[in-house]
Amino acid sequence: MFNSVNNPFSQRIESAVSTGQEKRQHQQEQQNEEKKYLENDDKDQVEIGALPPLTEDELITMTHMYINRLKSENEGNIKVVEKLDKFLAKFDAHKFLKQHPGMTSADFHMLMFNETANLVM
Repeated sequence: MFNSVNNPFSQRIESAVSTGQEKRQHQQEQQNEEKKYLENDDKDQVEIGALPPLTEDELITMTHMYINRLKSENEGNIKVVEKLDKFLAKFDAHKFLKQHPGMTSADFHMLMFNETANLVM
């Protein structure tokens, strides 16, 4: 009788509990779907033009060229030139490649800038 008074059209009445459970179940399904998507997602890797990694000889040659360019830019500043000479004398290509495996020529310029920035300033 209660239902016929409040529901004159005899439509199905859902309780608030059941809709809350449905919402939670829907949210859980959505979270599971997102987890599947994230697990299947490939890890982001950036390869600049798919450049090959540098060899030790290439690294040494590029380092000498880079330091010589910095020395020519700072010809008037003897202290900077001396610091660059010391850096070049202490530079160990094998150790540098171990610290930065798979380094390409694009990576080299960024890393050398970071290595030598404090010497030039």
